[in-house]
Amino acid sequence: MKYAYVDWKTMESFVREVFQRYGVPEEDARICADVLLEADRRGIESHGVNRFKPIYLDRIKAGIQKPVTELEIVRETAATAVADGHDGMGQVIGYRCMELAIRKAKEYGMGMVAVRNSTHYGIAGYYASMAAEAGCVGMTGTNARPSIAPTFGVENMLGTNPLTFGLPTDEDFPFIIDCATSITQRGKIEQYARLGQPTPAGMVIGDDGSALTDSEDILKRLVDGSAALAPLGGIGEELAGYKGYGYATVVEILSSALQAGSYLKQLSGLREGKAVPYRLGHFFLAIDTEAFMGLEAFRKTAGEILRELRASKKAPGSPRIYTAGEKEYLAWLERKDKGVPVNESVQRELVAVRDELGLEAYRFPFEEK
Repeated sequence: MKYAYVDWKTMESFVREVFQRYGVPEEDARICADVLLEADRRGIESHGVNRFKPIYLDRIKAGIQKPVTELEIVRETAATAVADGHDGMGQVIGYRCMELAIRKAKEYGMGMVAVRNSTHYGIAGYYASMAAEAGCVGMTGTNARPSIAPTFGVENMLGTNPLTFGLPTDEDFPFIIDCATSITQRGKIEQYARLGQPTPAGMVIGDDGSALTDSEDILKRLVDGSAALAPLGGIGEELAGYKGYGYATVVEILSSALQAGSYLKQLSGLREGKAVPYRLGHFFLAIDTEAFMGLEAFRKTAGEILRELRASKKAPGSPRIYTAGEKEYLAWLERKDKGVPVNESVQRELVAVRDELGLEAYRFPFEEK
C-alpha cells in the first residue's frame, strides 16, 4: 500500500479542528492532537492518525465517549490521588493526571494517580515522557478490552496492558520502554488488516488452540471471544509466556483495584450486544530524581549504562545495538521534515471526515494529481 506524507503543521491543525468540531474544547483538542501525532513522530503508526477516526471520532459519534472531559478527583492525599474520568477523552485524562503526579513528586518525592472510567489514552509512552522531561522517573499503565489469554488458556481475558517507563538521560532522548504485555497489540493487527497483510503465525490463537493469521477475521474474533492474543513470551511456559501473563495481570490490578474500577470482561465495551463506554483504568507514577542523588547524577549514570549497552559485542550480521527510545528518536529525525506518513486507507478516512465537516480549507498532498 502506498504512503503519502502530510506536513506536521497541516495535520496537527486538521486533527485539532476536527476534534473541536466533534465537541472537544479547544485546549483539550490540542492535547488530543498532540498525543495522537506523537505516535506518528515516534514511528508508531498503529497508534497515530490510523486511529483518529475509528477509535476516537466514531466513539464520540456513537455516544460511548464524551468529548467534554469532566475529570473528578474523588480521593486525595499529599502524594496520591484517585480520579474519575467520567468517560471523557483519555488523552486529556492522561495528560492531567500525569501532570498531577509530577506536581506531587516535585513536592513530596513521589506522586501517584489512579484513574477509573476513562477511555483509550493513546500511546502510554507520551505520559512517561512527560515525567522524564520533568526530571522524574515516570511509569504508567492501562487496562484495555480483553485480548490476551492467560497461560494455558485460550479465552481473551486481559487487555494488552502496557507497562511503560520513562527515564531521563544525558542523551538527546530519554529512555522510554513502551510496549504491550502481549506479543502484539490490537492496533498492530488493525494495521495489518488495513494493509491487507496476514498476521504472523504465533501471535494469535483460536479457541481451539490453533494459530490464526487472517487479520480481518482475527479482529472480528477478538470481539466475539473466539480468538486471543498470546502473552509476551508466547503460549505456555516453554518460552516464558507466564512472564507476559504475570505482568499483564499486574497492570490489570493496578488499573482497577486502587481506584475501584472495572476489569477483565467488564471492559468489553458491549452489554447485551450493544456498545457501551469502555470505562478503562490507568495509573501514573512520578518519582523525582532530585529526592535521591539529583537529576544530573541520574542522567549521567543512565546515559553511561545505555552507551555501554550499545557498545557491547554485536551478534554476527547485526549492524548495531539499540536501547529503548532510540529508534523512536531516529524515526523523528527521519520524519520531521517529511511529515506524517498516511496510507491509502487513512487517506480516504481523512478526506471523508473533511468533507463531512465542510473543512474546505484543507486539501491534502495525496489529492494532487
